Amino acid sequence: MLLGQFEYSLDAKGRVFIPAKLKDSLGETFVLAKSMDPCIAIYSKEMWEKYVSKLSELPAMKTRAIHRFVFSTAIEANTDSQGRVLITQPLREYAGLEKEVTIIGNGDHAEIWNTAKYNEYMNSQSIDEMVDTLMEYGF
Repeated sequence: MLLGQFEYSLDAKGRVFIPAKLKDSLGETFVLAKSMDPCIAIYSKEMWEKYVSKLSELPAMKTRAIHRFVFSTAIEANTDSQGRVLITQPLREYAGLEKEVTIIGNGDHAEIWNTAKYNEYMNSQSIDEMVDTLMEYGF
């Protein structure tokens, strides 16, 4: 289970430190991909394979754009000797990553956000709506 929130800065080469607490769950090699939110999703190889399997079960004619969106810039990655991962330019541009980033655990995957975008997104969420959603599903 990937949990927690961590604040970091991208270095000049587009690298960011991956917290040890998350890296232990992600494994040696993991996948970086565009999320449907304006951030980068980080999947362990096992969770990526589950995600791809579920995606491949959907009708190809209806999901072509989704496949292109997700797979075109996805990369297998690992950390360097200092615990940093290089985020490719297309992924940095998509998520608007410039300097300050927030890395969060999100259960089965982690996410890398532009800190300002993450704060704006979280501040726009209604706790009452989240409670209503949970109640709708029997929580």
